[in-house]
Amino acid sequence: MQNIVGIDIGGSHITMAQVDPEKREIITSTYVREHVDSFGAKESIFSAWISAIDKATHDLIKKDLLIGIAMPGPFDYEKGISLIQQGKFIDIYQVNIKEELAKRLSISADQIHFLNDAGAFLEGEVFGGCVQDYNRIFGVTLGTGLGSAFYNGNTASDEDLWDSPFKDSICEDYLATRWFANYYHTLTGEKISGTKDLLDKPQEIQTRIFDEYADSFAEFIVKYVKNYEPEVLVIGGNIAKVYPYFKKRLNQHLTEHKINLPIKISAIFEDAAILGAAGYALKKAQINLTK
Repeated sequence: MQNIVGIDIGGSHITMAQVDPEKREIITSTYVREHVDSFGAKESIFSAWISAIDKATHDLIKKDLLIGIAMPGPFDYEKGISLIQQGKFIDIYQVNIKEELAKRLSISADQIHFLNDAGAFLEGEVFGGCVQDYNRIFGVTLGTGLGSAFYNGNTASDEDLWDSPFKDSICEDYLATRWFANYYHTLTGEKISGTKDLLDKPQEIQTRIFDEYADSFAEFIVKYVKNYEPEVLVIGGNIAKVYPYFKKRLNQHLTEHKINLPIKISAIFEDAAILGAAGYALKKAQINLTK
């Protein structure tokens, strides 16, 4: 069996696990999650990453190892070079991360494959999640931000719709968690942190807010998602967990616009990026073998 590790690099953590390529699932006993100071110096970032990777791969033969890494952009995913110029990871700007990791892990750079974190979510759902039987898939992650990706039957690409024009602003302002907090504050003068807090509030206010959100989400689908002609829409992120509260109104809107689009909720949530990174690495390795 091929030894594969899927890695999800976030702004404050690195999360990873070995993946069973036949069962298409995470080997939970190998799960590692560690804090990373992404505002720190290059050496501290790499030390944290290598420490975590060593824990997850200590029992594997390195020469047979495949590593898939989901990484936020901007990033040169083919070459493995960070293009993040401000904020987090600024000290590894223009560093060839693929070569640095290969050298420190004593493996070949050809064993490491990068992909965008939004694409990784969708690759994970295709590889071992809820849309394994579809070819044209649109995926959105609804949480602290808005992620969007499209799977064309071969690979998932980041569609980067978060800052696309929408209503009086951009898409993310109406579809991410902060919209719930802002709208609740507008209506009540009180504060909530997100949808989980909203579920503890009176039914009347819940309904009003979820209905408004359904209206915006439907408008987003009509304006942007419909153009991709997907067979299915898959939703991940924390807001997907409250989908039952806005499902009916959302589907009413789609019916009114004659959009027949099945909607699936992520089967694996936080693990999707890890599975997706691993599945992508396996796919890339198989492509390279045929060249």
